[in-house]
Amino acid sequence: MALTGRAGLVALVGAAVVGLLIPSGLGVLLVTGLLVLLVVVDVALAGSVRRLRLQRDGDTAVRLGEPATVRLTVANDSGRRVRGRLRDAWPPSAGATSQRHPIDVPPGERRRVTTAMRPTRRGDRLAARVTVRSLGPLGLACRQGSHEVPWRLRVLPPFTSRRHLPSRLARLRELDGRTAVMVRGQGTEFDSLREYVGGDDVRSIDWRASARAADVMVRTWRPERDRRVLLLLDCGRTAAARVGDAPRLDAAMDAALLLAALAARAGDRVDLLAYDRRVRARVEGVAATGLLPALVQAMAPLEAALVEPDYAGMVRTVLAGSSRRSLVVLLTALDAAPVEQGLLPVLGPLVHRHQVVLASVGDPRVAQMAAGRGHAEAVYEAAAAERARGERRRVAALLGRRGVEVVDSGPETLAPDLADRYLALKAAGRL
Repeated sequence: MALTGRAGLVALVGAAVVGLLIPSGLGVLLVTGLLVLLVVVDVALAGSVRRLRLQRDGDTAVRLGEPATVRLTVANDSGRRVRGRLRDAWPPSAGATSQRHPIDVPPGERRRVTTAMRPTRRGDRLAARVTVRSLGPLGLACRQGSHEVPWRLRVLPPFTSRRHLPSRLARLRELDGRTAVMVRGQGTEFDSLREYVGGDDVRSIDWRASARAADVMVRTWRPERDRRVLLLLDCGRTAAARVGDAPRLDAAMDAALLLAALAARAGDRVDLLAYDRRVRARVEGVAATGLLPALVQAMAPLEAALVEPDYAGMVRTVLAGSSRRSLVVLLTALDAAPVEQGLLPVLGPLVHRHQVVLASVGDPRVAQMAAGRGHAEAVYEAAAAERARGERRRVAALLGRRGVEVVDSGPETLAPDLADRYLALKAAGRL
């Protein structure tokens, strides 16, 4: 039960009556008793909250930043009208614009209320209780009760880097031989013969075919297909650091999605492994048509754990997964301590069997600090930023000497830079 503002107003009027007409203990008792009686009668005549049936429907998944709606159907199985307010509670990160709705459900009928949301965080947003207040006919008090009506809205990664996909697909078509531009590299597959034109690599001339034809003939090549690309997401503590407006893990996911979309269109098989000290998510053996939905569903609930990543366990898991040579793209931090103490000692077997690319999200704020010279504090910040940048360059050089390709870019450019590195490796036949 809950009292309304009208009950307070009636109590105030009763106090005035007692003070002006019957200023005595008996007057207080009479007015109080009358007010209590009115409240009890009002509650007794209010519609039953317990006999309401509530059911949800609506969106179950939405990309981060996009609108979603969840509808709630309220059915009244009681013999009295239920009139009042309903609160459909969601966590703040669900971005519900209005959680309180007026309701008026006659006996035996049903009404539908809609909650509009625009989530502000990736992951699973779970609905809390639905609380209903049913007003009595006098409006002095109401019955109140809560119902558990579970619903999960999965907020998927936004995949903002998809705007870079058309330009990368155009470059892929060039590599794949569907335009006049042809490339040749170690490990590429023979495609066809055509006449020599100015600018062609003389090493691609097929002298036997030229002897049989009237013109000089050159071989054309296309990048290898059906290679395996393993996206390896580090979900340890360094992935929790915020770079710009989002955690580093979110920028890594965005880069992984762009690379996955590009590699799938190139005919390669893409798998995903998310790891900190254990496997947090895995996607394997999914066809190209269902790859992106499977990846975003697996990535959506991932959160960075505040633990040191177990690089040794990560490498063992990768090596146990497949003996076939693959492109392993490790999305992790390029910080000196975790790389030198955790990754470098266990990197040898992985580099020996697979082509490894390490992609790291850099903080653009560091570059801004390095350019500061306006006052003494800015100079000290610039010195610290230059030292940090020097450490990253040194660690990248250490990895490069071990045979690891390093992509170190800001959150806005990591995805296209990683896609470009993949295309370069594919053109060179190094997958």
